[in-house]
Amino acid sequence: MKVKVSRKEHFNAAHRLFNPAWTAEENMKVFGKCSNPNYHGHNYELVVSVTGLPDPNTGYVYDMKVLSDIIKDNVLRKFDHRNLNLDIAEFNGVNPTAENIAAVIWKILREKIDTNLELKITLYETERNFVEYPA
Repeated sequence: MKVKVSRKEHFNAAHRLFNPAWTAEENMKVFGKCSNPNYHGHNYELVVSVTGLPDPNTGYVYDMKVLSDIIKDNVLRKFDHRNLNLDIAEFNGVNPTAENIAAVIWKILREKIDTNLELKITLYETERNFVEYPA
């Protein structure tokens, strides 16, 4: 019987959505106010879910304290109160859309969590807009 466990965290970050190959007008048409050259910010809600079989000795799919520490050490310390375009190497040449942020977080955490366990990232950019990776 597989079980999914999830940990919810929060971080604040600024970003700008734009394609450097486009004009300012093209970027504004596609990305609107999210293309502001002075950036804008979000209060992101992050849900990290791990799915697998509970360990017969502990009953845990994954120790939630360990999961919390991994998220804090590898994502929150890196992303919180940062400008994603300027401060985070993974976004060098990558547009920091919610889709790409979720994929980057997944890749960071995938290296830290046993590959026998399924990993899913749910990232809320606003209360109403969220993405899941992988889909």
